[in-house]
Amino acid sequence: MNPRIAAPSLPAAVLFDMDGTLVDTERLWWAAVEQVADGIGRSLTDADMPHVLGRPAAYTAAYLHRTGGPATPGLASLAAELDAVFAARVAREIVPRPGVLRLLNELAVAGVSAAIVSASPRHVVDLVRTALGEGRFALTVAVEDTARTKPAPDPYLAAAAALGVEPHACVVVEDTPTGVAAAEAAGCVVLAVPSTVPIQPAANRTVLDSLERADLALLASLLTPAERN
Repeated sequence: MNPRIAAPSLPAAVLFDMDGTLVDTERLWWAAVEQVADGIGRSLTDADMPHVLGRPAAYTAAYLHRTGGPATPGLASLAAELDAVFAARVAREIVPRPGVLRLLNELAVAGVSAAIVSASPRHVVDLVRTALGEGRFALTVAVEDTARTKPAPDPYLAAAAALGVEPHACVVVEDTPTGVAAAEAAGCVVLAVPSTVPIQPAANRTVLDSLERADLALLASLLTPAERN
């Protein structure tokens, strides 16, 4: 090996989306929204996915409020119901995604900070952090923690700032186009592992079908020499 060519170094931090990335909750969120929508006489279709997947309860509640029928309750009531139904499903049915626990353990052994960056409310994020092991995460960012949530870059910028690292030195692991847009707007390198909606490869974006294929070597390879300096 040419000694002037630096070996790949690990990311300064790995920032994980939560729902559909760390845990299998995208289906739980969809089921929760479907349950609430059924209650107001509205059936969900694939056309509703961009307004549900990767979105916080407040956004989806506003969407259902706009598109629901005359029996639709007030916006605050709708948001509270969505939140409560989703939290109950998470508490009962939370399941780590394949490869997640192994990758988190590898990061811990290597001394690489991991964080949860989610559009879900704080009490749901805390449920998931506890289920996966609180010690595996240096910090968590929930929807209440920033003025804007995904697809705005604010949550990922806040996580990087709290960890004391540059966004471009972080790898973000996401599963939805909304989350990918947020991470890329923050200047992070993205590892996309789609759970429901397809995501295409692009500059500074790698797509895998499962985190079972991700390891420390892959994470290191995602950062360009310029980003590692």
